[in-house]
Amino acid sequence: MEKYSNLPKDNPEEAMNLSTEQKRNKKLAEKLFPGELPSIQSLFEKYPKRELPEDAMVTRIAPSPTGFMHIGGIYMALISKHFADQTKGVYYLRIEDTDKKREVEGARKVIVESLHRFGLDPEEGEGTDGIERGKYGPYRQSERKDIYKSFIKYLVEIDRAYPCFCSEEELEKTHKMQEELKVRPGYYGTWAKCRDIDKNFAGEMLEQNKPFVIRLRSTGNNANTFIHNDLIKGSVELPENDLDAVIMKSDELPTYHLAHAVDDHLMGTTHVLRGDEWLSSIPLHYELFQALNFKHPEYAHIAPINKIDESGGKRKLSKRKDPEANVVFYEEHGYPEIAVTEYLLNIANPDFEAWRKNNPDKSPLGFKLFFNKLSTGAGPIFDKIKLQNIAKEVIGKMKSEELYQSVLSWALKHDSEFGKIISSDPEYWLRVFSIERGGNKPRKDISMWSEVKEVSSFFNKEQFTKPDWSNFTSVLSSSEIKDIISQCSEIISSVDSPEEWMEKIRQIAANFGFAPNTKTFKENRNKYRGHIGEIAQVIRFSITGLTKSPDLYQTMQALGEQECKKRLAL
Repeated sequence: MEKYSNLPKDNPEEAMNLSTEQKRNKKLAEKLFPGELPSIQSLFEKYPKRELPEDAMVTRIAPSPTGFMHIGGIYMALISKHFADQTKGVYYLRIEDTDKKREVEGARKVIVESLHRFGLDPEEGEGTDGIERGKYGPYRQSERKDIYKSFIKYLVEIDRAYPCFCSEEELEKTHKMQEELKVRPGYYGTWAKCRDIDKNFAGEMLEQNKPFVIRLRSTGNNANTFIHNDLIKGSVELPENDLDAVIMKSDELPTYHLAHAVDDHLMGTTHVLRGDEWLSSIPLHYELFQALNFKHPEYAHIAPINKIDESGGKRKLSKRKDPEANVVFYEEHGYPEIAVTEYLLNIANPDFEAWRKNNPDKSPLGFKLFFNKLSTGAGPIFDKIKLQNIAKEVIGKMKSEELYQSVLSWALKHDSEFGKIISSDPEYWLRVFSIERGGNKPRKDISMWSEVKEVSSFFNKEQFTKPDWSNFTSVLSSSEIKDIISQCSEIISSVDSPEEWMEKIRQIAANFGFAPNTKTFKENRNKYRGHIGEIAQVIRFSITGLTKSPDLYQTMQALGEQECKKRLAL
């Protein structure tokens, strides 16, 4: 390609026109990378420019398989997918597994399944079936080794990269000297011992099989200011890069710096959304793009999700300290994935809350994100109460069938005893889960599936026992309470409509001097001992063992006439 016209050619005639230094560089590059590698021209042909609308964004989620999936990864993927979808672009998954020392077995599968669970399946990259989709793969960096070598070889040939033979001991010694002299640490300038190593001597070291890494030959000056225009943080001033950073490790795998530059270019990434811990690396990354003659993508550095700790201070949500940092936390507790998604959109852009109120039935994917609306400060605060309130709203909208299947699916995996109970009689438990579903005011007492067992415990016919009436307080005497229960047992019927049932309860209330409703009672307190609610409370406690429960009529209908009479007789 024209932009790589300065690359030494294999043609003997053209090679004759190379300078002495270029010949040395080419010879060194051949020793560093013997054997066949794909040509840069062939790589550009293999990975052509994507045919997309002009303003389409190509975004990616690029996690490393080094442990569990962090909720921040889901947060980043959600935002990346949103921008791609709303611009008719592409959102893809790339597994950055070049750090083999830190790789955890099974972590790649966890990443893929976590994205799937939250509806964030990539258009390209590995799916839950283990199959890669897309024309720009492989999407695992460990399988792209020769691609990186081709570009690193090119950098050596144009003298923008060189081999470094410094041992760990030598680097540590240098670091200690820098500390003693109180100078900036790092491999740069006169501290870069292998930077100006004789090419012939380097070749001899390679022939002796000396271990080496490949470093970028930086042309920057740390005293100069570098201006980065970030899509979220705006104009940011940083010192220019002068570090001769490692771009290929001794295991012949690239570092993140080189690999992401090559992959983002070849895969056509237009926008990189990543944590703001990478902001300080921007000067280095821009220099790599410049050295490779690549156009760099647009960068948006997102502040991390934070947490208020025990001392009242704010810190980053920690993998080590905070269980809610792990995506598994939300599955184990049974938070609906859509609720977590809506919560993350809420902290990404506070405008989501108002949008949801105005669009109660729309998919959250219909909410449009803007870079200037994303958090520009230290980052959002994780708020479990807010998450639970959102979850209550989400669960409150569910139909009984969806609720039952969701609870059952969770219970069979995380609470087998409860799963066995609710799967033994689906018809009965569907009635239970239908209580206060639908209508304008659905019940909102459940924020996660792990709460359902306790909330619905009194529906377990096999385990229900006689309530402890010593915990019950009332203006009624014990004998009156017995009479109320007896009268209720006599009049209860499964065929009663809500109106018929209420009329019967009003009659019982009247028998004991209680008003038919609270309004009537308040208007003439001297005439009545109380109101019908106190009579209903006696019945509720007798049937559920609780003073608070879902709608009493619906509860009794779900339990059935026979079961209600059995409990009233206890």
